[in-house]
Amino acid sequence: MKEFAYQRAFDVPGALALLDAGSDARFLGGGTNLVDLMKAGVERPARLVDVRGLPLNRVEPTADGGLRIGATVTNSDLAAHPEVRRRYPALAQAVLAGASGQLRNMATVGGNLLQRTRCGYFTDVTRPCNKRVPGSGCPAVEGEHRNHAILGASGHCVAVHPSDMAVALTAFDAVVSYETADGPGELPLTEFYVPVGDTPHRETSLPRGALITGVILPPAPVAARSRYRKVRERASYAFAIGSVAAALDVEGGVVREARLALGAVASRPWRARAAERALTGARADGEAFAAAADAELAAANPLPRNAYKVALTRNLMVAVLTGLAEEAAR
Repeated sequence: MKEFAYQRAFDVPGALALLDAGSDARFLGGGTNLVDLMKAGVERPARLVDVRGLPLNRVEPTADGGLRIGATVTNSDLAAHPEVRRRYPALAQAVLAGASGQLRNMATVGGNLLQRTRCGYFTDVTRPCNKRVPGSGCPAVEGEHRNHAILGASGHCVAVHPSDMAVALTAFDAVVSYETADGPGELPLTEFYVPVGDTPHRETSLPRGALITGVILPPAPVAARSRYRKVRERASYAFAIGSVAAALDVEGGVVREARLALGAVASRPWRARAAERALTGARADGEAFAAAADAELAAANPLPRNAYKVALTRNLMVAVLTGLAEEAAR
């Protein structure tokens, strides 16, 4: 690992000042992804600014009935929070599906949003990777891509985003708040992640030097009946090969509102807008759920060895929506 300096920050202005004080500095939360990448030589910051001491570790109600989640709230505390479990159960389920207990105790909300792909070509510094070295190529296109993207990819990168938490947040229209030296800002999560295009090294639209301070969940009554379901290659801690966050409001057997986001299918959490449009006003039955899944996956462009993800994602969407509809009918 490259030698680096380490400093602690205890307030937001101090953290921003420390980041600006020298070149090639990074904020450090729980370090569950960044430190691993430093060990592998993928990340080589000259200085780490530890932000765990910032007063950003609370989950609080907002004036309009939503929730504000501080950036340094740990994944364990987020999943256990009674208001998260009651009002956004899919979010708690996603966090619990995301890692081992030890990692959840360390990992922070802000860091989770910024975690980077686990593509083997990205984490192996002996191999080309456009995300790590722009213009060097994407060997996954012709190489090992079984767990890679089927939606929104490009010839420049076919890696998927690894976060479970971000999938649920995407379904619930979460907004990321941040601070820079020029003042505060906000980004809807659907705009926070940049489409891969021909610049896969640009992963978010955060301004340079920005510090994530929290995530705002707008009020969403539909979210109270929601689920997160993850498919992985082993039952223990593993990254998804497909996941769905869904919420459904059904009255008289008809869908009044649906929220859907997919994980492990694209370079960012994938909001399933086409499926949501197909479901709104439709009968809450298997036929409508399958048609909605097909509408979303019509844009899928799988690679030779990951076409299984199309059927897997379709079946997963139908299963989760069916479970929610059955729950509504009780």
